[in-house]
Amino acid sequence: MAHKQGEFLRPRKVVIVGAGPVGCLSALSFAKQGWEVEVFEGRPDMREPEAKANLSLRSINLAISSRGISALSVVDPAIAERFLQNVIPMRGRMIHDNLGRCQSQLYDRDGQCINSIDRGLLNIGLLDELSNYSNIRLHFRTKLTTVDFHSRIATFAMGEKSFNVEFDLCIGADGSYSNVRRQMMRVVRRVNAGMDYQQEYLPHDYIELSIPPGRGVNGEPTFLLDPNHLHIWPRHSFMLIALPNKAAQDRSFTCTLFAPTTDLDQLDSTDKFVAWFEVHFRDALDHIGRDRLVASFERNPRNSLICIKANPYHYKDRAIIIGDAAHAMTPFYGQGLNCGLEDVRVLMNTLISFGVSSTVSASEAPNEDKNLSQALAYYSEHRHQDLVAICDLAMGNYVEMRHSVTTPIYRLRKWIDGVLAGFTPSVPWLSLVPTLAQTTFPADAAKGWISLYTMVTFRPDISYATAQRKAQEQARLITQVGIFMIVLVMVLFAFLVKYLLGL
Repeated sequence: MAHKQGEFLRPRKVVIVGAGPVGCLSALSFAKQGWEVEVFEGRPDMREPEAKANLSLRSINLAISSRGISALSVVDPAIAERFLQNVIPMRGRMIHDNLGRCQSQLYDRDGQCINSIDRGLLNIGLLDELSNYSNIRLHFRTKLTTVDFHSRIATFAMGEKSFNVEFDLCIGADGSYSNVRRQMMRVVRRVNAGMDYQQEYLPHDYIELSIPPGRGVNGEPTFLLDPNHLHIWPRHSFMLIALPNKAAQDRSFTCTLFAPTTDLDQLDSTDKFVAWFEVHFRDALDHIGRDRLVASFERNPRNSLICIKANPYHYKDRAIIIGDAAHAMTPFYGQGLNCGLEDVRVLMNTLISFGVSSTVSASEAPNEDKNLSQALAYYSEHRHQDLVAICDLAMGNYVEMRHSVTTPIYRLRKWIDGVLAGFTPSVPWLSLVPTLAQTTFPADAAKGWISLYTMVTFRPDISYATAQRKAQEQARLITQVGIFMIVLVMVLFAFLVKYLLGL
């Protein structure tokens, strides 16, 4: 207990619901600022042998790029560096056509990469970091039941036992079906018009598949595809993707098939599914193998694609939701994890800029903290436009991945984008970390011509909303120039014809 000018102070207490990557990074951030932190997770500890064994049955890849890595670096550069040792860099997309031909489409002219990382490895590494802090306590197999925001008390259940936990701030990092969000919706409704909430299921489902490792000359596991690409089999209304795995004894690929629900409904038998797969993904089937494909089809469930938007994200000075709890998005921009980790950086910068202290009076009953209340309100207002932007961009990128990448117009626009971007100096993300530790997004970051993909994926100093607006302006300019050139060619052609006829 601290002492200042005759007043006893205690650390503020934050209760974080959810121990996924976003919840863990939140815990680290608040602990480093001097808060008392308690993290509650309904699932078992992923580090337990039984939980690890279950993880090994499924490889779940995440794409982590500059936004997520810089958010980790702001909290602790050593953490980011350790994780980067366990990723596979992917420098572009490898497009597989129906004839088995491949075409590489690089993400960035300067060779910047997105990175494939195992979700379990990332999560376990962050949990290990939490265990190093004396002001962080972890609770597993413990589920939130109710929250009394007025009294600042959260009630949890562990088996048949329930108990109360007091808090100064409650953070919901508990995923798409967030209980914290559900509890907040009860009280936010009484304060104003209520929490806006939108839940949209896409008319598309996905199924997880896998490509096993090959065998080298000495029997060692090898990759059957180029591991430094995100592999895509675009088929206009559906697609297959594959991301590499970097487990110690593994050189496999995690594959995901995305297709319209109505199409998958018609594939109601193993024979129909295999026959359909052979027609559309013959080269992928050669790598997967028929038996493995059948086993995956029979064992792995079909999953829905959901997009969730909410507003506001906070309640007074008492609660806030981040990550998928606030903005579940489709996976097609690879920004779900990155955006959630960035939430933590933006939130912490906002609290610091509003002068929110990590201590409060130990003798007085907690009253509403105006600084904290204003900081959370500011976060809700200003972060909202970014989160709506990336949710919309992710939806739009599905069309690009399954269809547009195969069209000449898309390749032409990408080429023009690349040529124009060549006149704008590149900005390595590592050089931005000191600035991002102090500022959410520098006002003058989006200078020159920058492609949308570069802004979203490799420029953490540019907000999603700014990236979306700038890309729209650049697209309009390209369209206008294109129209002008077409008109110019037509006029010149008309003059040429007139001249030739006059001869």
